[in-house]
Amino acid sequence: MSLAARIAALAGRIGREVKVKVGADHPGLARAWVCFGYVGNQVVVRAAHNVASVTRLAPGRYRVSFASPLPDANYCWVGVARSSTNSGTQRLLIVRATADEKTPTHVDVGCATTAASFADSPEIDLVVYR
Repeated sequence: MSLAARIAALAGRIGREVKVKVGADHPGLARAWVCFGYVGNQVVVRAAHNVASVTRLAPGRYRVSFASPLPDANYCWVGVARSSTNSGTQRLLIVRATADEKTPTHVDVGCATTAASFADSPEIDLVVYR
């Protein structure tokens, strides 16, 4: 058996093993994600998976609604935000108020400066795992 044939056989075996171990229900796969920003006085969704909409509730505050609800509210999310200026002003994606909701159908997130004041961002990336 040639080296090329052995590599092809190995790749085939690896593919079969991975296929049975990682499916759509694997907990390491994102259940929803979105790349959006507030540009030109409107929310712009650039790309998304399982996200029906993003609504701006107030400056720096957004509600991300899922296209298909999650089983419960026991999910985790992680997000990052780009600075809206080139002066090094940082932006953080946070939840900081008890009024912010986290339900099977949506999650409220806030984009804030390091001084903890809400501020919009031209790019916010959010990933939800369950």
